[in-house]
Amino acid sequence: MASENTYSAFSGTEETDYSHDIQETQADDEDVETMTAAEVMQKLEEAWLNEKFSPELLEHQTDIVDCMLEQLQQMEANIKRRKAGDLTLTIHKMEIERIRYVLSSYLRLRLGKIEMFCDHILLEEKNRPADQASKLSVQEHEFAKTYIGSIQNHLKSVALRHMPAKLETLDPAKTADHPNMECYVFVKANEDAGRVLIEEETADNREEVIDMDKGTQYILRYKPVSHLIKSGELQLI
Repeated sequence: MASENTYSAFSGTEETDYSHDIQETQADDEDVETMTAAEVMQKLEEAWLNEKFSPELLEHQTDIVDCMLEQLQQMEANIKRRKAGDLTLTIHKMEIERIRYVLSSYLRLRLGKIEMFCDHILLEEKNRPADQASKLSVQEHEFAKTYIGSIQNHLKSVALRHMPAKLETLDPAKTADHPNMECYVFVKANEDAGRVLIEEETADNREEVIDMDKGTQYILRYKPVSHLIKSGELQLI
């Protein structure tokens, strides 16, 4: 099985390291990367922005989400131990609300895409190679199957049962909505990406190679650079 990164954060106030507890529950072939809470929060925000501006559903960042949920519990426990009137309470509560907002927005964005492209996503899931990671978390996969089942039952009861027998069955491969992979997006290079092949939308289908330097920003079609976004070399903004 391919190695997976499991993120472990520690509180910025008490510097509690969770890596030992997580390592005991992980398989031998998995890597535990200990990071500060601020670094994990940065990764969550990057995943959130990528999901927000990407036309397609990206791979679920389960480890980051789980790590931040654990961090939230630790922060809430720290607040309960503080004395009333502590001037830092307000700051800590605002930080907790910020984390909750990013987490909930990230998960809502994903659910919205699952509902919009449910057939397409489930077909991808069905046909993906065994060595390729699923885009969906376990809970999202269950939601997608339940959601599409409800839609199909509704269509059958409202419309399809009144149609000729040969039209009562819909082929998801033909009726599924697909994300627009040709849309334009704003990206920022997180590192030097080297020479990137860009296909131009012209009559002669010209190809152009551009050098992407760290920190520079571009507006490009999503499809040619989608693999760089998924690898983390580019960030959607």
